[in-house]
Amino acid sequence: MTRPYRRPAIGLLTYFALTFVLGLYFTFASVQGDYGLFRRIEIDAQADALAAELARVEAEVAALENKTRRLSDAYLDLDLLDEQARSVLGMVRADEIILR
Repeated sequence: MTRPYRRPAIGLLTYFALTFVLGLYFTFASVQGDYGLFRRIEIDAQADALAAELARVEAEVAALENKTRRLSDAYLDLDLLDEQARSVLGMVRADEIILR
């Protein structure tokens, strides 16, 4: 008796190869792609850095607002006014000695 001729399972092999390649592609895209895990970690690190910079800028703005309020007409800090006049105009009292 002769065995019936069997075709090679090229279709099944092609199906598994294509499935494997697509699996690799989607795995790579989920880790390295524009919306992948590494990009998410990079965005989180950038958000933390920007939050720290925002806190620094807000502290600087608060200090400048305090200085502005202290020089306003409603509240005048004479020591701050004296300091600003000396630094901007280069004024010196008669009883002071200047060291350079």
